[in-house]
Amino acid sequence: MGEITADSDNCFKWGISTTQAYFPKDNTGYFNTDLNLVDWLRQFSRDQEETFVRGFLGRMLFSGEETQKSARLLSGGEKVRCMLARMMLSGANVLLFDEPTNHLDLESITALNNGLIKSDNTILFVSQDHQFVQTIANRIIEITPKGLIDREMSYDEYLENEDVKKQQLTFYEN
Repeated sequence: MGEITADSDNCFKWGISTTQAYFPKDNTGYFNTDLNLVDWLRQFSRDQEETFVRGFLGRMLFSGEETQKSARLLSGGEKVRCMLARMMLSGANVLLFDEPTNHLDLESITALNNGLIKSDNTILFVSQDHQFVQTIANRIIEITPKGLIDREMSYDEYLENEDVKKQQLTFYEN
C-alpha cells in the first residue's frame, strides 16, 4: 500500500481493474486534523452534500452533535468506525485490513464480520482474532522464513491439516 519501498519493481502489481481501500493498523496520521467528522469524511466522499455525509456517519453510529466532534479527539473505536466509513465510501473492489478488530467492541466486530461475509469484494487481511479469521477467510496464506504456505480452506481446517503441519515443520526447522 505504499507504506514501505518494495525490494524490486517487479515483485507486485495491482490488476488494471482493481481499486484498493486500505485499513492500516496505525491510523493516527489520518486524524491529525482539527476537521470535524462531517468535514473529515467529506474529503473522502464523491458526494460532498452534508446530508449525505451526515447520513453515512449516522450509519456508523455518529449522530447529532457527535458529527461536529473534532477528528483529533476520537477514541480508538471511533477512529476504526471512521476508517471503515472511509473504505466504504471509496467503492474499492479490493479491501486490505491490518488488524481491523482492534479497538472494536463485540457488537462492532460482529457487524464488521457480517458485512464482510456478505461482501463480493476481494478481502486481504491480517488478524489475531481467531473467530474473525474463521468466519471471513476461505484461503489462508502463511508467510514463513522459507516461503509461503497457501491453502484454500477455513482457518480451523488449516490448523488441523496434516500436510500443512508437515510443511510448517520443514519451513521452520533450522
